[in-house]
Amino acid sequence: MRCPWCGAPDTRVVDSRPAEDGTAIRRRRQCPSCGRRFTTFERGQGAFVRVIKRDGSKEPYDRQKLVEGVRKAIKNRPVTEEQVTALAGRVEEAVRRRGPDVTSQELGVEVLGELRRLDEVAYLRFASVYKDFQEVTDFERELGLMLQKREPKRSGRP
Repeated sequence: MRCPWCGAPDTRVVDSRPAEDGTAIRRRRQCPSCGRRFTTFERGQGAFVRVIKRDGSKEPYDRQKLVEGVRKAIKNRPVTEEQVTALAGRVEEAVRRRGPDVTSQELGVEVLGELRRLDEVAYLRFASVYKDFQEVTDFERELGLMLQKREPKRSGRP
């Protein structure tokens, strides 16, 4: 692995440990030339998954695109990077179980479900882009559906 600081071609691993619930390996590396350390993550390739876009075209599944979309939705929300990584892992696992081809709609629905459990404001932001909201009434409709699906709060009386 090339050093990101000085560009030296060989670095050595000084520590390895499981990460992301065992789906990745975190490696601490050190450059013998400049002495600086950096972290890399190693993930298995797994089954090849293609995403079928709305126009019918196909492209390889890209975890980074999913994470970037979620990051936009959680901007200024109390959500940690670890929670985003875990969300991406759960979505990825669900997509892989579906098979080699998954539609962008199926992928979006999976992300929406995970975001709704994580942060309802982020869910609404993501839904507004994913479902192509055009008017305020679109937000009202989605919020109404969210409120219907909530369990009513119980009072302290028997």
